[in-house]
Amino acid sequence: MDDAGPRTDFSFCCGAATEVLKFGPTRLHSGHQLLFLIVPGNPGVVGFYRTFMQTLYSMFGCCHPVWAVSHAGHCEPPHSMDMVEDNFSAAKRDVFGLNGQIEHKLAFIRRHVPRETSLVLVGHSIGCYIILDIMKRNPKLKIIKAVLLFPTIERMAETPQGKVMTPVLCHMRYLAYLAVFLLSLLPAALQEGLIRLAFSSIRSLDGAVVQPTVALLSGDCAVNAMYMGGQEMRTVMERDNITIEKNIDKLLFYYGASDHWCPVQYYHDIKQDFPRGNFRLCENRFRHAFVLDAGGDVARMLFKWLRGDKLCPGPSTCLTVTFTLEPCMYLQHAAQSRSEEAGLQLSASNTGRP
Repeated sequence: MDDAGPRTDFSFCCGAATEVLKFGPTRLHSGHQLLFLIVPGNPGVVGFYRTFMQTLYSMFGCCHPVWAVSHAGHCEPPHSMDMVEDNFSAAKRDVFGLNGQIEHKLAFIRRHVPRETSLVLVGHSIGCYIILDIMKRNPKLKIIKAVLLFPTIERMAETPQGKVMTPVLCHMRYLAYLAVFLLSLLPAALQEGLIRLAFSSIRSLDGAVVQPTVALLSGDCAVNAMYMGGQEMRTVMERDNITIEKNIDKLLFYYGASDHWCPVQYYHDIKQDFPRGNFRLCENRFRHAFVLDAGGDVARMLFKWLRGDKLCPGPSTCLTVTFTLEPCMYLQHAAQSRSEEAGLQLSASNTGRP
């Protein structure tokens, strides 16, 4: 695949298979001033965010790399790659659990993001909880903005959807495992047909989410997602007000108007507790799983917010381009080629964060 286009990389991080979807440069060095890093919801399958990422990358004139890192084990690795490097080590670390996923993201940033590179973190659902914990555990990270979309950061088990899913994820998980196993035995074409049938009520379904959903039925991926979900129901209770207060100027919260994972009352509560905060309530009827049909719309909305805050330079300060993907990719490829030539002179000691 051309380096200028979207690229998917697989590697082990914290001993678990990890998928990274990248728009823009596939490797960063100290010359890269800004990275958009997407921390997904659960399931943490990066393919769900392709349209969202593509639109965001294009809207910023292909100036800033946009990456999404999967949750540990929330991917279908190549046949030559196991889900974990060492079963005993993975179990000891509980890498597929919620705490393990937070440590997984911190390890990814240390390994792949130079300390000079500023970060705009974009979290979705439980990814918002993970981002807040990242900010608490490593306050020295150069995070200039954290956008929390449909944030599940408190009282998850008490929400309408939480009341339904808590018994399933915490007490009947193994029955769900059996159902996933049986689905995984079906031919891929039949799986895809069933998925399209399940999504048939969504008028503007993004076709890009179908294949990642098929991959989710591979077995281990879905099992890891359900295991993590069970921990979410037990762990995500009290809102981390201390971390929010310390980082209030960096945070932007976006709540759904009819979100069964995060009721509107949670929006009113947090807005009352933090009058200085940037809290927004959806006026566009986006669903919690916005990636299914509104990834592009949410990305365009996010672009307007960040341009308004003047945190991220847009295309007028980077390159003069039209906002279509192919010209952007062409210019990115040319810039990347020049960068690679200059990169031959860079010191090999230029590694990630300590």
